[in-house]
Amino acid sequence: MSDPIVYILDDDPGMRASLLRLCRSDGLTAEAWGHADELFERLDRDRVSCLVLDLRLEEQSGLDVQERLSAEGWEAPVIFLTGYGTIPVTVKAMRAGAIEFLTKPVEGHILLDAIRSALEKDAGDFWTRQKRNSLAGRLETLTPREREIFPLLLCGFMNKQLAGKIATSEITARVHKRRIMAKLGASTITELVRIADELGIPAAMELETEISSTAAM
Repeated sequence: MSDPIVYILDDDPGMRASLLRLCRSDGLTAEAWGHADELFERLDRDRVSCLVLDLRLEEQSGLDVQERLSAEGWEAPVIFLTGYGTIPVTVKAMRAGAIEFLTKPVEGHILLDAIRSALEKDAGDFWTRQKRNSLAGRLETLTPREREIFPLLLCGFMNKQLAGKIATSEITARVHKRRIMAKLGASTITELVRIADELGIPAAMELETEISSTAAM
């Protein structure tokens, strides 16, 4: 895996250069841009990273960039830098996932501490994301029929019960069950339930309860 990287987005050339020097002086790999489009072209989602983001960009606000990052599924920590700060803006940024909100001029050691903490956090989250993405890829291999049956397996039905639920023979139900478990890499129903939890897939009974509750509202 590549070394962690610090992304920097600031439309002030002098500030970009200063932030790059600071990061590199501490042995960190860093890249800097002045425009959001340049950043989005270079983001590597398969690498531990963080973003040092200026709040007031010429073309759009840092909050807009943060929102776009979230919409595109980029989950690495964001450290905001701003020449001024208000409580509402700070709260909005932190609720959207920012890890720090620092006011310029910021002392180098304070920013480096924030960057190190952000990279450590992302390193801890990185393998969780990789595992989730891998499971999502396996889920894509299921046929439409297998996707329909998957939530039923989470209820712990025996093969005969499952066959009744999907109106097929017990042998066919057993084949579907075996194929689903093989594709998702589960050797037991317990493992299958854990995978479903990680993917956010409810059991059929939970789904039926949720639908009934919604309909009753």
